[in-house]
Amino acid sequence: MTITLLLAFALLLVIGAPIAVALGLSSAIAIVVHDLPATVLLQRAVASIDSSPLLAVPMFIMAAALLSATGVTTYMFDLVRMIVGRVRGGMAHVNVLLSLVFAGMSGAALADIGALGGMQVREMEKQGYTRRFAAGLTIASATIGPIFPPSIPLIIFAAAAEVSPVKLLLAGIVPALLLAGALMAYIAIVARSQNLPRDDVRPSLPAFARLALISLPALLTPVLLIGGLLSGYFGPTEAAGITVAYAVLIGVAVYRTLTLRALLDSARDTVLATANILFVVAAAAVFAWVLTMDQVPMKAGAWLLGVSDNPLVLLLILNGVLLVAGMFLESIAAILIIAPIVTPALIQAGAPAEQIGVVMVLNLMIGLLTPPVGMSLYMMAITVRMPFAEVVRGVAPFFIPLFTALLLVTLFPGLTAWLPNYLMR
Repeated sequence: MTITLLLAFALLLVIGAPIAVALGLSSAIAIVVHDLPATVLLQRAVASIDSSPLLAVPMFIMAAALLSATGVTTYMFDLVRMIVGRVRGGMAHVNVLLSLVFAGMSGAALADIGALGGMQVREMEKQGYTRRFAAGLTIASATIGPIFPPSIPLIIFAAAAEVSPVKLLLAGIVPALLLAGALMAYIAIVARSQNLPRDDVRPSLPAFARLALISLPALLTPVLLIGGLLSGYFGPTEAAGITVAYAVLIGVAVYRTLTLRALLDSARDTVLATANILFVVAAAAVFAWVLTMDQVPMKAGAWLLGVSDNPLVLLLILNGVLLVAGMFLESIAAILIIAPIVTPALIQAGAPAEQIGVVMVLNLMIGLLTPPVGMSLYMMAITVRMPFAEVVRGVAPFFIPLFTALLLVTLFPGLTAWLPNYLMR
């Protein structure tokens, strides 16, 4: 049954079927060929999206769309420029820090690229950076978004692996900061060796105070989110709802730029993005059910534990599998298929669930930067009207800091597990 499933899935991918169609149709073929009840298709698909944690996904998407609609990203960009712009390679550092700040509002790499990518590349070109370098850095720094809370992929992982979504969201904070630090360290080295330009911004205290005051309401968004999770007053779903309400409040009452038209556009974009995600979730759930019926998760877990009972060895194997899978599979589909298979064995071997989730998501976010399916590459090429091959060449050097951060997160479980365990004692 598994062979039928995988052959049908591979064939559908080769002929260009969308990932959700390939997952669902290959599952249907396997079910029909092996005379399983066809009603399970609808049952499993509906049951997979009837999930409280998944309710957070559309609301976090909506919150990011609303905050982008207010135009506050321009003020935040100018604020970060004043802080670090005058150092050598300053605009590159601004790129990374702005992605870190926006990560606390979007939770998705593609949202980061869509909202900030064009502006970041244009401003870096004005300062004398090559378009290739600017585009490569922009999509590399966008990988921070899905690690730092609110992380949509981590919420998906929590639902698929049946682990605490609150702990997973908190577990992403330190790795996201580590990833930003690795990118900035690499930029500092390149800035000295290639004599990267300094920003021509002229900081002044009045201008800085004005920008800080304007940006403050938006910058408080991740503080509200993380504070609410830590206080225990609400979980990820409630936090997402509160974030949407807060985005509407500051958009209407503080920035006064959130018009009815912008609100409707944000709602439309949210519906489209959510439909795409949940279509993949539903199709992947049926795909995973077929694998479960053939006892693939149990066999895979037994095989992994037979190879080694050392969690580090198993995580290194997982890294290899995910880096290959990320080249061909959409990240959410990969999480939904792979997480239920490997997570129980890794937890049994002693790896913290928080570490497994962050390692998996970080691997798959790097997969967004690798052809042939790397969606970040295609989105950047479209956003800045740049040849796809040039985008690939631009991002290639930034795999050095990305893989460095991934290796550290893999080697040291405390980077992911310490903070949630400490804060939620």
